[in-house]
Amino acid sequence: MDRVIYNFDSLPHRQSVVAAPMRRSIYRARRAPQPRIGIIYNPRSHRNKGQDLACTGADSITVEQPRTRDEIAHALAGFARDGIDFLVINGGDGTVRDVLTMGQAVFADRWPAIAVLPKGKTNALNVDIGAPADWSLEGAIEAYTTGHRLVRRPLAVSPVGNEDPAMLGFIFGAGAFTLGIETGQDAHSLGFFNSLAVGATSAWGILQALFGSDRNKWRRGTSMRIAKLPEGEPIARSGHGNRARRHVMLASTLKRMPMGIQLFDPASRGIKLAVLDHPRRRLLAALPAVLTGWRPAWLAKAGLHQLGAEGLEIEVTEPVILDGEAFPAGRYRVEQGPELTFVTP
Repeated sequence: MDRVIYNFDSLPHRQSVVAAPMRRSIYRARRAPQPRIGIIYNPRSHRNKGQDLACTGADSITVEQPRTRDEIAHALAGFARDGIDFLVINGGDGTVRDVLTMGQAVFADRWPAIAVLPKGKTNALNVDIGAPADWSLEGAIEAYTTGHRLVRRPLAVSPVGNEDPAMLGFIFGAGAFTLGIETGQDAHSLGFFNSLAVGATSAWGILQALFGSDRNKWRRGTSMRIAKLPEGEPIARSGHGNRARRHVMLASTLKRMPMGIQLFDPASRGIKLAVLDHPRRRLLAALPAVLTGWRPAWLAKAGLHQLGAEGLEIEVTEPVILDGEAFPAGRYRVEQGPELTFVTP
């Protein structure tokens, strides 16, 4: 990939911020009658132009506009010292990933309630939890008292043998998914965002895989090994294509995907996983129906595996993607992160 690849070594160390005490029991964010609110506002997000801050003058509201991950960590540490009850993340999926990642050392398993304003180019988390595309900061603050609450667990992705903190996010993928994200960046430059960008990218990838030769980068696959955790059992593989390579791997803890795509088995628990061994044309021709929920019995035999796992380990020779950002090739553990309480209208 020509785009910047994130390096785990640039994460702030855990000891650089004050960590919250760990608890053994499951923690649920309480409803405070007069909540203290902390807002992480990303001025660089696609739909942020400095607006939506008119209602932040109250003493109980603190706004931070960090521009680096290190600044995010220190902003969150300040929120923790203030004892916030409600954390509002104003930005897209990448901003959410960075805030959740930096928040691990601060909040441990005592996270405040969280709201996400969908202000980025992609906002898959908001599609899942049902926050409207035009949700305002004022509306999110009101929803703290009057809205609904949903619990979600992000993916916790960490390189094997590296003691850096895990990255927390919601969509992890490799193989053709990495190519798709790069193409999606080009779609953004053409004015396609959110579900429209997902649709345009998916359609382009399917066309390339349908009509290209096996030398085409959309068809040749990526060398990878995938095993379920904790038992270490390899993910089943059909006999199609190069047995050392897989075409695409996608994992998520989200229950609803953009555009209503139903790539995962709805009965899966824990981490939902979809793996395509090789882009056989018969299977690709059926893929639009599969993505609407069709589950014929021959899918796994044809090379599309849909399953759930408590965790997984993947070794891959090309970059992987977490919530739109590239990470280096290597060996990763993908587990379930903390249970987080999200506020919706």
